[in-house]
Amino acid sequence: MNATVRTATIADVPDLVGLMDEFYAEAHFPLDHPAAELSFSALLRQPALGTVWLMLHDGQPAGYVVLTTRFSMEYGGLDGFVDDLFVRPRFRRRGLGASALALLLEEAHARGLRALHVEVGRTNQAGQALYRSLGMMPGTDDRELLSLALAPHDPPAS
Repeated sequence: MNATVRTATIADVPDLVGLMDEFYAEAHFPLDHPAAELSFSALLRQPALGTVWLMLHDGQPAGYVVLTTRFSMEYGGLDGFVDDLFVRPRFRRRGLGASALALLLEEAHARGLRALHVEVGRTNQAGQALYRSLGMMPGTDDRELLSLALAPHDPPAS
């Protein structure tokens, strides 16, 4: 197996959108392809907001992971989110996700992030095990993430 993980570029956006489509389909979510293309393009053009990595197996797209950053009053500095992590089913359990997360953690430390967060489905035991292997644990203070979309899913033009 020739597996690699590398930082994604604008040229990778079509592959990233294809992978995201598979990820969303697996979770039974619809994907707005043009909006996903705009989102990846905006993030890749504004590195201060985060980083995207592409996982490859024998040169073919096998998965991706996204780190996004923000300022947190709670942590007194920047924190990050594992915004998306997806590995195609046929490439799972081969270490690609762990390799990608290792690069993500290196980047988090290099950026001086003070905390790292991830949302994972309550029934996604494999995902939970992967994140727990990095030391990520559920909160103990009974908080719940609530969301409100304030604008259409079109990211700002760069």
